[in-house]
Amino acid sequence: MTDPAPGEASSSPASVVALTFDVFGTVVDWRSSIVREGWRLSERHGFGVDWTQFADEWRAGYAPAMQRVRSGELPWTTIDALHRMILDELLRKFAIDCLSASEIDHLNRAWHRLDPWPDALTGLNRLRARYILATLSNGNMSLLVNMAKHAGLPWDCVLSAELCRLYKPDARVYEMAARLLGLAPEQMMMVAAHVNDLEGARNAGFRTAFVSRPLEHGPRGHVETPPRGSVDIIATDLIDLAEKLAA
Repeated sequence: MTDPAPGEASSSPASVVALTFDVFGTVVDWRSSIVREGWRLSERHGFGVDWTQFADEWRAGYAPAMQRVRSGELPWTTIDALHRMILDELLRKFAIDCLSASEIDHLNRAWHRLDPWPDALTGLNRLRARYILATLSNGNMSLLVNMAKHAGLPWDCVLSAELCRLYKPDARVYEMAARLLGLAPEQMMMVAAHVNDLEGARNAGFRTAFVSRPLEHGPRGHVETPPRGSVDIIATDLIDLAEKLAA
């Protein structure tokens, strides 16, 4: 692949039929959504917690938990179950002991109620006029369906790594998506704000689009940037991606 100019496709996307999307961080703002849910609990019970730190630590446990599944330390485990394992540890760490079992279950399902980034619905609806839109997330199916209902996300299809009991960036997850949609890998474009996800998609033969989310981890958090020439398109948000794909 030759190096494209910033934000410019390295080759024509004319063959692309379907766009598959990372969801957490790319389409939805998980950090602000989790913080909001936490503050609601604090207001109800009258206790104080640094919910930004809590949200960051909950998310930070995500990759190590998946690695325990990949390594065989844990059997196949859904993201809902992994989130609950991390949550139980955080409740002990932050000395939150006033929640009922139903409140803890509800808090764990906060990941089902994440809000979209401000550009997401407009951008997705524009893209859907031209392309098949599908999730391709490590989130389990029920989580992704509930999130779509909550946020009004206009997917044509919900696909999850759960369908092949593997986690991205395993190439077999991307290959599963192409197979289920009846398309060749080169007819697929993975859209994500995370470099490792796009690397996995590219290794499976997908086209790739990087969407910048500089506030995913907060105003002082790490900002991902793809290496030059490693993706087909760089976009500032999903509306910009629609512009670049003439949607």
